[in-house]
Amino acid sequence: MGNSRVPFVIFGILFSVMTGYVMFVGIMAKSAPAPMAFMTLAMAVMSFCLAYLYPQFKQKDERMKLIREKGMFASFFAMILYLVVFNVGLQFEFFVVSAAQLINILTALLICTVFISFVIYSKIY
Repeated sequence: MGNSRVPFVIFGILFSVMTGYVMFVGIMAKSAPAPMAFMTLAMAVMSFCLAYLYPQFKQKDERMKLIREKGMFASFFAMILYLVVFNVGLQFEFFVVSAAQLINILTALLICTVFISFVIYSKIY
């Protein structure tokens, strides 16, 4: 049936190019990058992680269940840490972001954290 990693790599490259373009436009306009840049970056990370994990994820064995379990567990604590950092940062005005930007940043962080933790745990186990 062929190598099913290829679509993930292609999507990862496309999302990376889109992220680079949006970041470039933001820099040239001397403004913050568009909120969609965070999501396209997260999608690129997710695509590359899935390309790496595909051979292991297609086997629905006990090892992959353990990797998913541990990855989600670690991601939960990372999410709590992100929320605390953003809460403290907003309370003491270390940074000022809109609600839409904050949601995009948090979503991108969570997507990246989940899939990168899967990759890390797949190397450990």
